[in-house]
Amino acid sequence: MLPETAAIRYCEDVTRREASNFWYGIRLLPTTKRRALAAVYAMARRIDDIGDGALPSGEKAAKLDEVSDSLRTLDASASDPVTAALGQVQRVCRLPLDAFDSLVQGVRMDVDEATYQTVDDLVPYCRCVAGSVGRLSLAVFMIGEDRDTTAEARLADDLGVALQLTNIVRDVREDLEMGRVYLPAADLDRFGLTADGLRVPSEAAAALIRFEAARADEWFERGLRLLPRLDRRSAACVGAMAAIYHRLLHRIERHPDEIFRGRVSLPAAEKLLVAARALVGAGV
Repeated sequence: MLPETAAIRYCEDVTRREASNFWYGIRLLPTTKRRALAAVYAMARRIDDIGDGALPSGEKAAKLDEVSDSLRTLDASASDPVTAALGQVQRVCRLPLDAFDSLVQGVRMDVDEATYQTVDDLVPYCRCVAGSVGRLSLAVFMIGEDRDTTAEARLADDLGVALQLTNIVRDVREDLEMGRVYLPAADLDRFGLTADGLRVPSEAAAALIRFEAARADEWFERGLRLLPRLDRRSAACVGAMAAIYHRLLHRIERHPDEIFRGRVSLPAAEKLLVAARALVGAGV
């Protein structure tokens, strides 16, 4: 059992406040797994926030180094609540801490304003920033189980790629405002577009967005094979989170012009319905 502590409560508060889509799934977990996954999310959020913040790139790099150092020797009694919470989680779950290193590596790519020529160049980035969180989450789902999870880790990684590709499609306009372009240059060329051509709706831009959404859909098909390999409550958690993103992806695919008007999201009532259906579908 992972006890409720001030550090754990802090991480749960961060997750409820910041993980607008993920919390609908995380709340379906039993207490220990919910608390452990909140600690994982809080650290992942900290790393992401550094990359997306307003600091100069040199200071961001230094901050990322600090985070990496803090993960080398987790202390359950540390003054920092996120580090302390992860130290407490390590007592009940062997987190693959190298996955946090992968996440930091991906965020460094953001800081360096990396661009991607082909989808084969983009997928490793997605594995760093989202597949890494999938692997960490899998360790939480497997608390209390003693078995080889190599196959499950690959599927969790694939599902992470699906979620990240959905983020990329949804956030095209916002990313451009930050000077970032994640869509592969080869795809832009295929539809006769430049990055600036993604600032306004057009038939070519809509066709490109549908093309990218269809690719993400293929990754969902692979990654969702993870669900039957999980216990029921964990499957409900993953099913809810994935279904929310999958619905969002299909909405964008049907109405690609929406991404040029603002961030596309699902209503809270629809997310609750998705979570309820995930519970029923998992037989909980």
